[in-house]
Amino acid sequence: MQQELENFDQLLEEYRSIWNNRLLHKGECSSEELLTEAIKRELLDENSHPRIRKNKYEKYFFAIKRIINSSVSDSTKVTLIKIHMEIMETIS
Repeated sequence: MQQELENFDQLLEEYRSIWNNRLLHKGECSSEELLTEAIKRELLDENSHPRIRKNKYEKYFFAIKRIINSSVSDSTKVTLIKIHMEIMETIS
């Protein structure tokens, strides 16, 4: 994934803060891999029960809205939105 040079450890922490300190177990993968997988799961609504899942476009809208309304820095917001866009393009 083409990204500006970012500190993915910090970006992952910011992502966790936006999503109510969501626990993400790092295991053997990098912070970048963990972040992209978490965003993909969020967009595919894999964290919800199958009967109440929303489609990826609704989830994308709510994710972007949540990022914009968060208290993280503007540069973090832009980076997270870019990552969401890139992932949406791969799952569309």
